[in-house]
Amino acid sequence: MRILEVREKTFSIASPIANAFIDFSKMTCSVVAVVTDVIRDGKPVVGYGFNSNGRYGQGALMRDRFIARVLEADPATLIDQANDNLDPFAIWAALMTNEKPGGHGERSVAVGTIDMAVWDAVAKIAGVPLWRLLADRYRDGRADDSVWVYAAGGYYYPGKDHGKLQDEMRGYLDRGYQVVKMKIGAVPLDEDLARIEAVLEVVGDGARLAVDANGRFDLKTALEYAKALQPHGLFWYEEAGDPLDYEIQARLAEVYDGPLATGENLFSHQDARNLLRYGGMRADRDWLQFDCALSYGLVEYLRTLDVLADLGWSARRVVPHGGHQMSLNIAAGLGLGGNESYPDVFQPFGGFADDIAVENGRVALPQSPGVGFESKAALIALMRELA
Repeated sequence: MRILEVREKTFSIASPIANAFIDFSKMTCSVVAVVTDVIRDGKPVVGYGFNSNGRYGQGALMRDRFIARVLEADPATLIDQANDNLDPFAIWAALMTNEKPGGHGERSVAVGTIDMAVWDAVAKIAGVPLWRLLADRYRDGRADDSVWVYAAGGYYYPGKDHGKLQDEMRGYLDRGYQVVKMKIGAVPLDEDLARIEAVLEVVGDGARLAVDANGRFDLKTALEYAKALQPHGLFWYEEAGDPLDYEIQARLAEVYDGPLATGENLFSHQDARNLLRYGGMRADRDWLQFDCALSYGLVEYLRTLDVLADLGWSARRVVPHGGHQMSLNIAAGLGLGGNESYPDVFQPFGGFADDIAVENGRVALPQSPGVGFESKAALIALMRELA
């Protein structure tokens, strides 16, 4: 059993949408195929992966460093003998050979994308959905049969007035979502408040609306927004300041009674630990949004979940960023609190299985082996361009 090839292709996911910090007019995404010599149904097993939106494709890093390390490793060292399968932990170690600690920047995306493809291959070789494999290995077989999801959107867009924003949110509710999220921070506070009030007219209750500043604010602005948002009783107030500015997060927690959310731009278990130590996060109400595809993959994500447990946090307070099927499998198999969803943007990467609808804010799991990419026709067609 061995990995024969690791292929990468960079695709455009460009869009005229914007959040408070970046626009997506030149956004790209890496897709990876891990080709193995294992045969199932007469064909080689191929594992697929891709990186989450908001971080650009990392093909250059993969080709320059990471892919070669896997292919040059002794294949026997990459095998999980106990499970007669590939060993994601050994492969991860090979990927990170000669990498200094710290500096969790773009390399975490490159490794996380390859790691996703490895786990897809591992579950396919085992003949089970990834969520089932994770539940059996790490949760004594207990898996959630559905996952809570919220609809992420509300981006800034040329010509998008309040009416169009309301139509977008109404469309999410019509498709079964019970909580929606919108962007804030790219316009003055009074304009954002008017946008929020327009959405509240549609969703009916602040507890059904989350807002996301994408790290735009300094401390003064973050606190001004907190004061203005507090009366609305929102589902959460997300990433007010720079993700590594733990003081902003801690100061917010002192004055904002409602739930806060952050973590999508933290890329290691060490960063997660520092957030919980120094960021004032409250285990009884706040949410953590670490995204495996951006943070060295599931191997590292398991370490991050161990850090949370050591510091008294429940995995149910974790709702990963990214809106993809990998996080959906992790949420169901490891008992997380839910998953982001992108019903309309970043297609075909956003969203879940074509034949499984969102019902009462929850989505069921695909039953096909692997992550479930094959249950999303447009996505698997794109992935098969590689293998």
